Amino acid sequence: MHVPDGFINAPVSVGAGVVAAAGVALALRGARRELDDRTAPLAGLTAAFIFAAQMLNFPVAGGTSGHLLGGTLAAILVGPYTGVLCVSVVLLVQGLVFADGGITALGVNIVNMALVTVVVGYGLFRLLIRVLPRSRASAAAASFVGAVVSVPAAAVVFTLIYALGGTTDVSIGKVATAMIGVHVLIGIGEALITAVTVSSVLAIRPDLVYGARGLAAPLELRTEPAPAAR
Repeated sequence: MHVPDGFINAPVSVGAGVVAAAGVALALRGARRELDDRTAPLAGLTAAFIFAAQMLNFPVAGGTSGHLLGGTLAAILVGPYTGVLCVSVVLLVQGLVFADGGITALGVNIVNMALVTVVVGYGLFRLLIRVLPRSRASAAAASFVGAVVSVPAAAVVFTLIYALGGTTDVSIGKVATAMIGVHVLIGIGEALITAVTVSSVLAIRPDLVYGARGLAAPLELRTEPAPAAR
């Protein structure tokens, strides 16, 4: 999914960069409402986890491999605005330090892997949370669905971008078949990682999962009456 330099022409890359910059600017404003002294460390841990997970590839089919995109996971854990920032920072570091994705294609990569995955994945998650029973299992199931759909959705958007500004001789039909077909399978792996992670955090600290706030009953302090004096 990481687009290299030169794969998309300059006009479309610039246009994607403008969209990405606008999305990041909006996320910076929205993240102020999502982060506080308690949740800010979790945002850092989430970004570090996504960075590490994206460095690990798992085999898919036909000699191809995939890795976690992380947009849905980040949005559920720390909020959609902060989730966009987490994934965008990961993509920036990967492009600058590891040459994983082109610098001129950074806008395309942020649109695909940060904006689309968060909007689609978190949107589906919140929709399902409203109709499913209020439980940890429902939150895990909703996170699975959001994640499994967000990955091929990102592949569809990439295919549209390629149709507008692709610089190779590969036909749009072949690109669509390869990208969407493979990323459906990658989405299953993404969904499993997302559901397990969300369920694990909910089991330990449900109050820290932004997308599932209100699902767990608040903790109550129970005090025993003092024994009567003799």
